[in-house]
Amino acid sequence: MGLGLVAMSLAVLSANALTIARQTPSRLRAARSYSRRTLLATAASDNHFDYLVIGGGSGGIASARRVAQWGKKAAVVEKSALGGTCVNVGCVPKKVMFNAAMVNEMLHASQHYGFTGVMEGAKFDWNTIKQSRDAYIARLNGIYGNNMANNDVTVISGLAAFSGPNSVQVGDETYTADHITIAVGGRTKMPDIPGIEHCLDSDGFFLLEEQPKRVAVIGAGYIAVELAGIFQALDSETSLFVRGERALRRFDSMLSETLDSEMKKAGMKVVPNSTPASVEKAEDGSLTLKLENGDEHGPFDAIIMAVGRQPLVDPLQLDKAGVTTNEGGYIQVDEFQNTATKGVYALGDVCGNIELTPMAIAAGRRLGDRLFGDHSTSKADYDMVPTVVFSHPTIGTIGLTEEEAKAKHGEDNVRVYKSTFTNLFYGPWQMPPEDKPKTAMKLVCLGAEEKVIGLHTIGMGSDELLQGFGVAMKMGATKADFDSCIAIHPTAAEEMVTMAPWGLKDGPKPQ
Repeated sequence: MGLGLVAMSLAVLSANALTIARQTPSRLRAARSYSRRTLLATAASDNHFDYLVIGGGSGGIASARRVAQWGKKAAVVEKSALGGTCVNVGCVPKKVMFNAAMVNEMLHASQHYGFTGVMEGAKFDWNTIKQSRDAYIARLNGIYGNNMANNDVTVISGLAAFSGPNSVQVGDETYTADHITIAVGGRTKMPDIPGIEHCLDSDGFFLLEEQPKRVAVIGAGYIAVELAGIFQALDSETSLFVRGERALRRFDSMLSETLDSEMKKAGMKVVPNSTPASVEKAEDGSLTLKLENGDEHGPFDAIIMAVGRQPLVDPLQLDKAGVTTNEGGYIQVDEFQNTATKGVYALGDVCGNIELTPMAIAAGRRLGDRLFGDHSTSKADYDMVPTVVFSHPTIGTIGLTEEEAKAKHGEDNVRVYKSTFTNLFYGPWQMPPEDKPKTAMKLVCLGAEEKVIGLHTIGMGSDELLQGFGVAMKMGATKADFDSCIAIHPTAAEEMVTMAPWGLKDGPKPQ
């Protein structure tokens, strides 16, 4: 009987130990895992590499793995979690929150399809999705570490700084390499105003433990509209403050105008011509935003500054390597990612040229192929890069805006095809047609052959339909090529291949 109790006690202790282990932050477990591999790898070899990357983001990791696949000795230096901005505080966790917001939109939409009582008793718990999201990100951190271990890429944990053109210092260790690539990405900007310590930056969005019910988002770029859209779709009282007339003013005017209209239609308060002057915190913890024009807005439970990012170059001591930067602090590189110093390269957000994760990955792989794969002309193609904004509604865009095309080629050489319609999803909704969400699409075509040099779409499904059209445009597709593809009906994407006048190159110019 005594032995039985002992056995039962041991079983309980084991179960408790397992529970505690499961509750240990998975990011920490992942970090310890690749740190142990790092120490073993460092101890087993000297500190010289064929290729060393500073920065363990998507671009840097892709480049190091590519080099390792060519049979070379590669290393990555990273001071934080593997995966960089995109995996940890960018694309991936943002898309998770976008999906959560989209689920809530579908719950609200269900009544239009005959579902009743769906919202009765339905509750959204921010902390639940945060914990699930963080666990998913921690798993990705571990996958990145395992992938590099499988390719025999050494991970060096710490903050790197140049000590010479072919050497870096990490803690007390000096590492040298024949080729060094800088892929450190960027960091958030924060305005220098009184009370800024009460605000969060866009990274801080992912630290929120609870959903703020009243929130202000400051910024006019894609990060600002994405975060504001998430809050609004999750039923927070949301205000978006933009410096100009509307958000995304550098995008095609059709996109920015339609987004502005749809955000307001969804209930978001958009405040144009707004420049923050100060933030005040009341005794109850609520925040008031004061603008330079004297207006005051609030109270808010949270204020998020999404006013841009800047290259993370300060800790690198670039002068010791002879690497130069422009006025904005971005590292200057040529089309092959070469810096001013032979054997030192840079890619990704730190260069300021198309700051997108897939662009950095492509640049990193092409660089590895050129240096070690006997592909002397290998380089990334920065032309016709498709991109998506996960706003509400989503945006897809590639190529020149209508305004850019006319300025570059002349108005008489540019022909524009446009379509605005209501997605069939909203067809059964019993409300005035003008109140239903709209989809807008545009083709910007050049010259007599009507080569498609710009494609822009906003509305349900725009994020998923863009990729295939991007391939067509990279291949030089014309409006006639689009028209020759039979439409898939009923879809939103079919509108891109049926824009009037369909099949009539010399037909009447669309109005």
